[in-house]
Amino acid sequence: MANSPSGDSMTDRIVRVLETFTAERSMQSASEIGRRAGLPSSTAHRIVDELVAAGLLERDEDRRVHLGMRLWELALRGSTALRLRQAALPHMEAVQALIREHTQLAVLEQDEALFLERLSHPDAGANITRVAGRLPLHASSSGIVLLAHAPGELRDRVLASPLRAVSPETVTDAARLRRILAEVRRAGVAVAPGWIESVSTGVAVPIRDAGEVVAALSVVLPREAPPEPAITALRAAVRDIELALRADRR
Repeated sequence: MANSPSGDSMTDRIVRVLETFTAERSMQSASEIGRRAGLPSSTAHRIVDELVAAGLLERDEDRRVHLGMRLWELALRGSTALRLRQAALPHMEAVQALIREHTQLAVLEQDEALFLERLSHPDAGANITRVAGRLPLHASSSGIVLLAHAPGELRDRVLASPLRAVSPETVTDAARLRRILAEVRRAGVAVAPGWIESVSTGVAVPIRDAGEVVAALSVVLPREAPPEPAITALRAAVRDIELALRADRR
């Protein structure tokens, strides 16, 4: 890809354009995209026009732009995330039906927990996570499971960086987090009371594929709920998910 005068490639600029879209900001003008992506207006308009022509972006009658169905289609083809979600979803539904709270599937992606799926009961309690949303690894039960089983250099990098408090009870002391991570590896479960919201407790367990931890399955419980029934349900679901992943490999 040709570089711009500033040294960034066309791929860099396209990624910056796409990254301006969020769950809260799904529609934008080309000028807004350019400003948020740090691109000259003419460059932003040209890239947006090309992405619209390719179907990766779509434009409405007011010339505002949103992510296109073509982008969604291409992202799912042969996706490891899709394979994992398909293996997990029936067993997530079983957990959600039993626990009647939020049930979530997350993977490690660029030093964050990326949520691939979330099921919720109409009467479930508070939960800020969403599909395709992210949380810091140190701040959620899913993130702690993923961080506990991540390569050592990634753990060191995360723990050496500023650890933002998502709630007043988020653990931000690196030494304490190291002890928690060691216990999560030993016990095979993370329980995070109040780490995201003071009214909730996150409970998560690892999912393995070919011996490697590839995801975390979690539930979000009301703070006063005991975690043991959720742990039992999650572990039963993970056994079935791992069998499904093994069968899919064969």
